[in-house]
Order: sequence, then structure tokens, then C-alpha cells
Amino acid sequence: GLPASPALAAAAPPAPIWVPAGCRGAQGRFAYKLLHDLFANYSSALRPVDDTDRALNVTLQVTLSQIIDMDERNQVLTSYLWVRQAWLDAHLTWDKDAYDGIDSIRIPSSYVWRPDIILYNNADDRFGGSMETNVVLRSDGHIMWDSPAITKSSCKVDVSYFPFDGQQCRLTFGSWTYNGNQIDLHNRLDAGDLTDFVENVEWEVLGMPATRNVVTYGCCSEPYPDVTYTLLLRRRASFYIFNLLLPCIMVSFLAPLGFYLPADSGEKVSLGVTVLLALTVFQLLVAESMPPSESVPLIGKYYIATMTMITASTALTIFIMNVHHCGPGARPVPPWARRLILHHMARLCCVYEVGESCKSPRRAQGRRAGRGDAGVLGESPREGEVGAEAGACPQDRCLCHHDGLLRNVGYIAGCFRRHRAAQRWTGEWKKVAKVMDRFFMWVFFLMVFLMSVLVLGKAA
Repeated sequence: GLPASPALAAAAPPAPIWVPAGCRGAQGRFAYKLLHDLFANYSSALRPVDDTDRALNVTLQVTLSQIIDMDERNQVLTSYLWVRQAWLDAHLTWDKDAYDGIDSIRIPSSYVWRPDIILYNNADDRFGGSMETNVVLRSDGHIMWDSPAITKSSCKVDVSYFPFDGQQCRLTFGSWTYNGNQIDLHNRLDAGDLTDFVENVEWEVLGMPATRNVVTYGCCSEPYPDVTYTLLLRRRASFYIFNLLLPCIMVSFLAPLGFYLPADSGEKVSLGVTVLLALTVFQLLVAESMPPSESVPLIGKYYIATMTMITASTALTIFIMNVHHCGPGARPVPPWARRLILHHMARLCCVYEVGESCKSPRRAQGRRAGRGDAGVLGESPREGEVGAEAGACPQDRCLCHHDGLLRNVGYIAGCFRRHRAAQRWTGEWKKVAKVMDRFFMWVFFLMVFLMSVLVLGKAA
């Protein structure tokens, strides 16, 4: 007789080695006869039920094999699934004793009626369905159809906590034309099968619970049952931490160091602008991969806050450099600024001139004040003595050129006094700028540290 196909031979029970080959051939002939008898008057176009008023029970089970891609910008999840559907075909039953004990056969799925179960939230432009695989048909009419499928499903992506975010992607399966009175769809298990899942490098699967829903749509009055699998995902953030977050934190700590640069170096503003451009590049990298939604990702908020801080530090640097480069025509430091900045803030930030010490600031300030008073105000007594001598000199004894000499000496002393006063004012303004630099450096260091801690704490 004709040899049995591999599929039909695999379906038959294994024969002992001592059974003659003729018996195995006879079982193959029974399989061909069974196939001919079953489909002699069978139509795969009609729902296989004895009573058309009764619903056909269909069970669904989904096994997640692999997450191929998660496109956050287009909000599409591409996954590889194994879909198992089982139902009872009342027209495909036989007595296995009449066919040499054949209990099940495997035939192409196109031979039998199949429920039109599709993915409701399909996002594939080609609508590629399941693969045309065989079905397992048992003698009592139960049919089990396993088919692999690569699905593209729409998934609402929330990137508010990127890169420490988690996503919930739903896969909703249901019949497209049969309502609940014709096909009653049930989930076989309470969750998707993850035993054969291949680990993804970017996403960690936390679970895949399944729920059965009965929905009445606006187009029809009949209920439509569906089975929804919710894929719980959590992003593996190590890649983004080392490539986006840590470089931003390190670049952010460079911004306060711009206040530590000497004002005469001419690089203070350049450093701030360079750091701002670097953060702009990182911000563009994040914006390219994120969907254009109203929810700004956590790392994007951190970038914006850091860029705002660096912009403010650059503006303050320009203001402080203007204070530092006050020329001889500058006004004296106001008393409130001298008291607040040169005394309290300078002691708080440990800013002192050459020869002063952080450990004994008062003593050093006393010595400096004594030297300054002697150097600056020491000219006044001599001028006063000269004026006193000039005033004490009898007018009738002085020569005529003494008045011109005294005026010249007084003019030179006044110029020297004004020059020393201008130098003193310029030095005070430079010290004001230095104190403000140190003060804002520590303030911005604290701000960068607090922002980094807030971002990591909010992510946790």
C-alpha cells in the first residue's frame, strides 16, 4: 500500500519492533481512509456545531517567546508569540476502533473550520496573520491549533520616568465577526506562558496576566468577548545610566567650577557656554528617541533644570566679571556691601588676601588695616604738617615762590592720595567679585548635588 506520511505516522502509536511492515502499512491505509471519510461531506466555511443557537467554546493560550522591538516614538511593540487555540468540531469525530486505533491525526489547518481570532490592537500595516501550521484533530472532535506569529501591537508608552520607567502593553485577542452568542472565547490560563521566553537586553518582563472581557461596541448590540494579555515591562536602565545620565552629571559639576577660574583668565564664560552646548547635545539625543508627547521624561527634566542652572551661572559670571573689572573711576564699596560681603561672606567662604589666614582672620585683618591706614592715611598728617607749617609761616617772611611750591606739593599729594584711594576701591571691588565667585560656586555645587539626588530618588 501507499506509505504513511511522516505527520500521520507520528500521530499513530509507536509499533513494536517485531511487528511486520505490513501491519504498519495497514495502519497507514486506515489513516488515508479516515481522512477521506472525515472530509467527504465536510465544509470548512460553516461553524461546526450541531445546534446553531448554541455558542462554540474556544480556549486561547498565548506563550511569549521573544520581545523583538519596542518603538517608543511610534508606540509599537513587536513580539514573537505562540498562539494555541482549542475548540470542539462536532462534525469531525470517529470511532478509533474502526480505524485501527487511530486516536489523533495532524492535518493542514486550512482543511478545518478555524475561528477568526485576531489581535484587535494590531499595528502592522500588512496585517500578517498566524502561520499556516497543522492542527491536531482527536477522535472526539477536539481540535488544537498551535501557530507562531510575529505581532506588532499598539502600546501606550509613558516615558515620564525614562530611563527608569515601566510599561504596560496590552494584547487583545477576539473574534472579528462572531459575537458572544456564536463563539464564547475563554483564556486557558490566568497568565501568559513565559517558560520559553528569551531574555531581552533592554526590557525585563515582570508578568503577563490575562483577563477576559465582554464588550458591547457601538456598531452592534451583541456582546463580543475578548481575552486581554497585559505585558508588564520594566526597562533595564544600566545602558542609559552610563551613556546619558552619568555624563550629564559629570558635565554639570563642571559648571560651578567656572566660578573658581580666575577672572583674568578670560575662560569663565567660555566654560559655561561649552557645558551648555554639551548638555544640548545630550538633550537632542533623548528627544530623538522619545515620543512627542506632553509628558517630559525624567532625564529630560534633569537636562532642562541643569541647562537653566548653567545659563544662570553664566549670566552671574558675566555680572561678577563686570564687578571685578571696575576701573579707577568706580565708586567706593557701599558700607552694607563691605559689611555683608567683605566681612561676613568672606569669612563664611574663607576668602582672604595674601598674608591672611583662614585660621586667624581677625588678626590678619587687623594687621592689614593697620598697614592700609598707615599707607593711605599716612600722607594726610604730612600734608597737614606742611599746611600747618605753611599756615604758621609768617606771611611777611615767606618768599614769593613759596606759595607756588606749596600749591604744587599739595597737588602732588592730592593726586597720590586719590590714586591710593582708587587702588583701594579697585582692590575692594575685586575682593567683592572673588567672594561672590566662591559663594555662588558652593551654591551651584549644592544645587547640582540636590538635583542629582532628586532624580535618582524619584527614579527609585
